[in-house]
Amino acid sequence: MKNLITFLFIFIAIAVQSQELSKAALDSLFIEQVEQKTEKHKVFHAEPLYIDLIRDLGARKGEKEWNIGLGLIDNNSYDRYEALVEYEWAPVDRLGLEVEVPFSFYYKQNGTENSAIPQSRMESLKLAAQYTFLVSEKNNTSLALGYIHEFEMTSFKRYSSSTFFQGNVYNPFFVAAKRWGNNFHTLLYTGPVWEKSFDGHHNDFNWQINSNIHYMISGTRNFIGVEFNKEVYKNDFDMVIRPQMRLEVSDQIMVGIVTGIPISRENQRFSSFLRLIYEPSH
Repeated sequence: MKNLITFLFIFIAIAVQSQELSKAALDSLFIEQVEQKTEKHKVFHAEPLYIDLIRDLGARKGEKEWNIGLGLIDNNSYDRYEALVEYEWAPVDRLGLEVEVPFSFYYKQNGTENSAIPQSRMESLKLAAQYTFLVSEKNNTSLALGYIHEFEMTSFKRYSSSTFFQGNVYNPFFVAAKRWGNNFHTLLYTGPVWEKSFDGHHNDFNWQINSNIHYMISGTRNFIGVEFNKEVYKNDFDMVIRPQMRLEVSDQIMVGIVTGIPISRENQRFSSFLRLIYEPSH
């Protein structure tokens, strides 16, 4: 009997160890596939879903991706529905470019005057670039600089009486990402945002600090994680915590699901966001 119990313990220990080795092998094979030596080196990182990057860090020439996003933000006096379409691609190694068109639609809640809610509009025409200037294979780290320029649009109601564009948004940013082992990923995305209208009546400056941590499921591109989207405006500090998950539907299609929880409910309450990601073969 003692020999049988001893054998069972040894068998369980071997099975557990084999399972762990199997997971590690899957992770290593998947990461090796992304970081294969036949092309310019690229460290595999998890990309946040709400404030996403302009192509992968260390992007390789020919990579491209389509995104469609849908979201809902519950404010105190109105609901805001978000939609976006974006296309990103890498014309050369380590340089990512992006074109995005975001929309916002506003609907009042009971008792709210029409004049108290913003007008629905195509938010802007957004053009962006990102260059990964450091890829460290030894430290599993990537660093990048980028710039987003938005041509702000007027509301739909004003298209017949004014020009389409009403101002500019300038947003240089810095990205630092590190993978810890095979599964854990951290990323920092930060930079100033300067909004300036053509008529000179609107001139705002704030600083965005977005930090993320993700856990990648072994041998897949699926992950769970959280974004901390922080904004500093004058003496005011706001943060929205966004738990999220990404699911791989096929080799070319992924779906991202995000929930937003503000730490202070001055105006915004809970929010949700869905991102459909399509990567054509390259």
